[in-house]
Amino acid sequence: MSHDFLDSAKKQFAYYKQLGDKTFAQLTNEQLFWQYHPKSNSIGIIVKHLWGNMLSRWTNFLTEDGEKESRDREAEFDSTITTREELLEKWNEGWQCLFNALEPLTDKDLEKVIYIRNMGHTVAEAIKRQLAHYPYHVGQIVLIGTMLAGDQWQSLSIPRGQSAEYNKEKFTHEKHREHFTDEVLNKDQPK
Repeated sequence: MSHDFLDSAKKQFAYYKQLGDKTFAQLTNEQLFWQYHPKSNSIGIIVKHLWGNMLSRWTNFLTEDGEKESRDREAEFDSTITTREELLEKWNEGWQCLFNALEPLTDKDLEKVIYIRNMGHTVAEAIKRQLAHYPYHVGQIVLIGTMLAGDQWQSLSIPRGQSAEYNKEKFTHEKHREHFTDEVLNKDQPK
């Protein structure tokens, strides 16, 4: 069960990273930094926040508090990223830090206690915490992307009007155990 948890968590994180990647690819450089109003977050600001959070939470994950003294959370909401290249660099660096921390974990690690702002969490709880936090922000990124791309938006899931066709195809197969992200992550891979 716990090995399934770690594999599932890695796939979930990879899925949400992929949603962000596919959103960025559909937007212009200017759209990545668009703000509805001065106090709202652009995609660039959201990426900067995720990057800061990921580096803080996942660096030395098992041995240091997840809220690093070096983290300046307030500055994460300043609009200082100005290029697609910098945005993608921070996005990828944050996710790589997360995946590097998850990769060596074993089932035995799941019940270890780690701290975030001096509050104890089991490793499993800390992973679940971030599996709620990151998709929340990726959903914001996707929503902003859909609004800005308008009619040019390419769906990241089952496109509108195609649910019946999608379900019909799924029910032509035998029942099997497959995590939903396996299908999504491998969808664009050659068979």
